[in-house]
Amino acid sequence: MRRRDRSSGGSPGGPAHGTTPWHAIDGGGPPPAAPLPAPEPRAGYSPPAGQLPTRWPGRADGPAPGPDTGRVPEPPPRTAWTHEQPELISVAVWTERVPGRGEDAEPLFAHHQESGQGLLAVFDGAGGAGASPVWPAPGGTVMTSAWTGSRVARLATECWFHEVAQGLDEPGPERLHTYLDYFLSHAPQRRSKIAGTMRRQLPTTLAAVHYTTRADRRALELRALWAGDSRAYLLRPERGLQVLTRDHTRESDALELLRSDPPMTNLVGADRPFTVASQLQQGFELPCVLVTATDGWFGYVNTPADFERVLLGTLADARSAREWAARLRTEVTGYTGDDATLVVTALGYRDFDALREDFAGRRRELDERVGNFGTAHGPDTAGRFPAWQDATWQAYRADYEALLPPEPEEGMS
Repeated sequence: MRRRDRSSGGSPGGPAHGTTPWHAIDGGGPPPAAPLPAPEPRAGYSPPAGQLPTRWPGRADGPAPGPDTGRVPEPPPRTAWTHEQPELISVAVWTERVPGRGEDAEPLFAHHQESGQGLLAVFDGAGGAGASPVWPAPGGTVMTSAWTGSRVARLATECWFHEVAQGLDEPGPERLHTYLDYFLSHAPQRRSKIAGTMRRQLPTTLAAVHYTTRADRRALELRALWAGDSRAYLLRPERGLQVLTRDHTRESDALELLRSDPPMTNLVGADRPFTVASQLQQGFELPCVLVTATDGWFGYVNTPADFERVLLGTLADARSAREWAARLRTEVTGYTGDDATLVVTALGYRDFDALREDFAGRRRELDERVGNFGTAHGPDTAGRFPAWQDATWQAYRADYEALLPPEPEEGMS
């Protein structure tokens, strides 16, 4: 339906101790992260060995591209990853509109086997506010503030979860904010002579879900964490896709956000205060599916329900997690006008066939309730399109917004 940068005016995680490995659908690794000093957000903090990962997820061998190799290989513009084990299936998709210049960071997913905790997260650098060049990468390419900001935020979030999963730090938004603040303050920045409220240093969105499975593996505790307009969701057959985050914009109606272009009121960044919003929810029965996505996935559809249709339609046609990821990648590149990053994590399912079968009925129900505008109205009915949007949104809205966080208090983002 739209999109561009709406900055405010005023690869999957690599293997770590106890975390899952990842398997890439196609070769190549994500772009290199900006070099950073070892952080010390808490007393005694010890970052993962080498700070930057020694292997990129999905690669058979070889070091991560970056300062140590002295080169930056041309990254694939479209990449997808999968992981499968009993009761844990995850797929991630990362696409760039301009190869090598995508301002979404590669997706982050990690699951700590010993504690039953996991994290899925996405990051979307705000290209308009963060368009100034700040980091000269090896090979001569200069990356923008938005590109750098999303990668730095991803690295900070991954290091935070690394500590949380081992019981060495707290899982709340205050501690994540501390990590983000520290990493961003030590990241490359370039002060511009062009001042103004639209200019930002390392601006990026963040949307994450930290989950903990109960000892009996029958239920989950979920904490959504976010800043900006990337989103997190819960997906279940009986209720469909339910949003867990509220966009940091003046408008919160999902359909109106498709029709309009409101600026974001809160972004992660290095130059001014920001908030990491959070909502803790407990007692969700397994199995269920968690989703995080940047707006390249949900911002270019006709109605809010169409994003769920993309997820379930590709799931129904796939025979494996690998094929589902490939179909998702193909689908989003056919309609989006932006970089697009997605992580989908299914918990509690015996295998992929069980996951697909569990949502078969929901897909049929969604097709019946929402339908397709072209099929329902035929050609040359543009004048009816807004009314169709309104009707389908009202049929879908109650379940979609059932877990929507409340409006923030006045004066808070």
